[in-house]
Amino acid sequence: MNRIASRVFKTTKILLLLLVVLVVQRANVMSKNEKLTNESLNKTLDLTAMAVKLNEINMADKYYPIDTFTGDLTGYAADCPLCTGYLACTGAYVANGTTSYNDKDYGEVVILASSKNLPCGSIVAFDASYVSSEKVTGIVLDRGVLGNDLDLLVPSEDYALKKIGRHKLTYDVLRRGWDR
Repeated sequence: MNRIASRVFKTTKILLLLLVVLVVQRANVMSKNEKLTNESLNKTLDLTAMAVKLNEINMADKYYPIDTFTGDLTGYAADCPLCTGYLACTGAYVANGTTSYNDKDYGEVVILASSKNLPCGSIVAFDASYVSSEKVTGIVLDRGVLGNDLDLLVPSEDYALKKIGRHKLTYDVLRRGWDR
């Protein structure tokens, strides 16, 4: 009795498998026929409009966060007691008052120091009304902080103490380092 039930079960499985194969083949034939007999009135492609739309998608994509962190934001100046005036990631001299960087993808961004949690060249964005009324976009070009904290390069230590201070901050990582 068990052998008969086993054979019936195997035969049923084979028949179901054949049925699935036939349904898939029929669906493929139908979709090919539909493509061949497409009678759509809109048969022209506006390549310019497609290029503009693709550019809009790419522009929006570069501001889409790939990660989010919470830490403290403080300010520092290139002339601080333990500072050399040179950025750790690029070696650029900033004791001349430079506080921003022109990134090829993000344009003019502020300079930040981070721990090695964020590779050099990482781009972050955050809201901090005590820094700017608009969203701030910055690039990690220096080191010297711990964990998820960020240090914003400002013109002077006095400015850092009076205008920036220390604040909890949630920031989005838009790019991890220069190599993506």
